[in-house]
Amino acid sequence: MEKGIQRQMLVTDSNITLKGDLEFVNNWQYFSLEPSAEHDQLTNTGPYAGTLSSFAAGTRLRTRYLHLFTSIPASQTINFWASDCNRIIQTARYFATGFFGLDWDSTRAKLHIIPETPDLGANTLTPGDTCLKYREDMLTGHDYGLIQLTKFRSTYLPAISARFQAQNPGINFTDGELYSMQEMCGFEILVRGSSPWCDVFTHDDWLNFEYARDVIHYYRAGPGNRFGPVMGWLWLNATANMLTTGPDAGKMFFSFVHDGDIIPMLAALNLFPSKEHLPVSHRPKTRAWRTSQVVPMNGRIIFERLRCNTPTKDQRKDRKKPANHYVRINVNDGIVALPACTLGPDSSCPLEDFLAIVRRRGEEIGDFREICGLGKDAPARISFLHQ
Repeated sequence: MEKGIQRQMLVTDSNITLKGDLEFVNNWQYFSLEPSAEHDQLTNTGPYAGTLSSFAAGTRLRTRYLHLFTSIPASQTINFWASDCNRIIQTARYFATGFFGLDWDSTRAKLHIIPETPDLGANTLTPGDTCLKYREDMLTGHDYGLIQLTKFRSTYLPAISARFQAQNPGINFTDGELYSMQEMCGFEILVRGSSPWCDVFTHDDWLNFEYARDVIHYYRAGPGNRFGPVMGWLWLNATANMLTTGPDAGKMFFSFVHDGDIIPMLAALNLFPSKEHLPVSHRPKTRAWRTSQVVPMNGRIIFERLRCNTPTKDQRKDRKKPANHYVRINVNDGIVALPACTLGPDSSCPLEDFLAIVRRRGEEIGDFREICGLGKDAPARISFLHQ
């Protein structure tokens, strides 16, 4: 998005008059009065403000899980966690206000801030900061997502550039600038509720942009990155341990992180499997991985531990003894079945089967410290998630 800001400032300072689809830029004002100060912060204006959506999410989940919340003694402090980024911390605070109430920090809950520093090893909410080889490998580590994105966007952005150049002879737009213009649409909508940038591009342009977002996240820290699953298994394993213990471990746990830290966990669980990696030579007609559905703004993944003594239809058919506990996965308010584990109610997975899947994935993925190039003295697991 910074490239788009720089281009807009250049146009303004050079007294260039744009025509055609970009004519509105001549009078357009950037949606932040202090871009350097407000960049990467939680938005607080407009109908889609991060502050509003976080508070609303807390209120909705309080409604959904009120029976769990009210079963916790009022004298008990509920711990929850956020990685040490101001935007993430503010998201957690607004959520807590919606879930626990205005005075949550003095009565019901305590927010624990987990540093985003490289010295924490596996005991972190942000393994991308602690996995040494992931940070240092310029070809298959963190930057692999950008490498693959660059390849794909070169398949559709030149046509857009040609369209703008025909309307504005003498002005050349780079792929980076055009991609930033597309990003501008979404960011301005968050702040203002609408954006003229959205009308600049065709429906097919937006389908390509959607897929470009799929590509960068899939290969940056998702199933297409060799470090993704091992980074995600840390939180997945910690969650599995809590689900094993059940209510004795605590009735609810909330963790707030970046979208880039949610994606590795989904890769570790293999929740959206694909027979082949996402191509970068074209946009496929169908695909399981869609970033806009997996980690939209204010996205969330919920693991629910269910107790149900009624056998399912498949269990009655197979004459199996019904399991007592199940795990159901809720992705952004939609139930997503774990592949090959759907015998429970509402496509849930029997707890023992879920735990077996997590253990097997851990064996397949390998050891975090070894793969990330950390010493044996580095923490080997997450230890702070407890009530």
